[in-house]
Amino acid sequence: MHIRYLFNVPHSRSNPASALPMTIKLPPLVALPATAQAGPAAVLRGWPVFRLGFRPFYLGAAGFAILAVALWIASLQGLVTLQLGFAPLLWHAHEMLFGFAAAVIVGFLLTAGKAWTGLATPRGALLAALALLWLAARLAALVAPYAAYAVLDTLLLPLVAGLLVRVLWRAGNRRNLPLAAVVVLLALANLGFHLAVLGLIEIPALRALHAGLALIVVIECVIAGRVIPAFTMSALPGLKLQMPRWLERATLATTALALACWVVLPAQAFSAAVLGVAAALHTTRWLLWQPWRTRARPILWVLHLAYGWIPVGLLLLAWSQLGGVGASAGVHALAVGATGGLVIGMITRTARGHTGRPLKASSPEVLAYLLVTAAAVARTALPLLAPQQFVAWLVTAALAWCLAFGIYLVVFTPWLLSTRLDGKDG
Repeated sequence: MHIRYLFNVPHSRSNPASALPMTIKLPPLVALPATAQAGPAAVLRGWPVFRLGFRPFYLGAAGFAILAVALWIASLQGLVTLQLGFAPLLWHAHEMLFGFAAAVIVGFLLTAGKAWTGLATPRGALLAALALLWLAARLAALVAPYAAYAVLDTLLLPLVAGLLVRVLWRAGNRRNLPLAAVVVLLALANLGFHLAVLGLIEIPALRALHAGLALIVVIECVIAGRVIPAFTMSALPGLKLQMPRWLERATLATTALALACWVVLPAQAFSAAVLGVAAALHTTRWLLWQPWRTRARPILWVLHLAYGWIPVGLLLLAWSQLGGVGASAGVHALAVGATGGLVIGMITRTARGHTGRPLKASSPEVLAYLLVTAAAVARTALPLLAPQQFVAWLVTAALAWCLAFGIYLVVFTPWLLSTRLDGKDG
């Protein structure tokens, strides 16, 4: 399968022409996987779960998505008491960003880095150590002194950023270095959060979490802008999506500015205006991707649907700047609708591709997509329509969320713990 494609094209300074648009074979993150009859099996070493970054981190993220939300709701209902060194609300927000979402980002980048460069990314003992570091931080939040938790939690992202930069630099892949830079900024936001909780810097800890969410949304905007149009054209032969370069640049720049204003500045009309412009640009971008063409392909429409929550979230944040609604609505539109939706879409698609399975969602996976969407609606829209039922909507959203990621674990755990169907490495 071939397509005119601008994603994952490695190039070098010695061959600048290779950075130009060209017809190439789709890389592993995009192409249909080889079948089990692709050829003789390679000589494989080590446990399958530690052969590529997506395997342990997708499993960990899905499991933690269930545990963290269940504990949060149980604590709100008085069913359990969380023995934490800081406010439970901050634990919930932090762990969904730097526990759940960050794990997916790490797993994706360690996997994509290999596809982008052709060079090996962490595997075996090193990958296991990274996964154990992530897990240790999640457990430390619940059972260890806060300082120990802070130290463990701040180590992973800088290490991953360094490993990613090393691979990209060796391959001459300068195009993807900005993503590593955003991971560094995400690590700094995480560090700022812990320093604020410890009282070592005078900023609200919640502001550091908002910065973390903003950076995760920026990562989503960059990755989605590359993969969603490519996936759509790949799945729909003959479809040509022309994305104006000015629109791509304006969308990303305005989004970064709008979210920076939301994080740094007090609520004001200027921030609301920039957020509104960013929402309009994202809506234009999304419509140019022709999402209605994907309705017969769940593994594709889930990504389009999730991306649609980004302009919704930005509009709700704009409204909150004018005092019309609390910021929580916009935060959860971005965190549950956009992030949760893109996560469930990407961890099913990339796990299927990298375990040698067809890129076609099964009925349980489609149900998981719908459940994450239901969770976003219940957490974001329904409290605005019927605020007196807030607790019921919160429990509904949590139940839908946990069921969605429970389905993922049931379907994908055996696959992620086993060798690829085609016998290849990875």
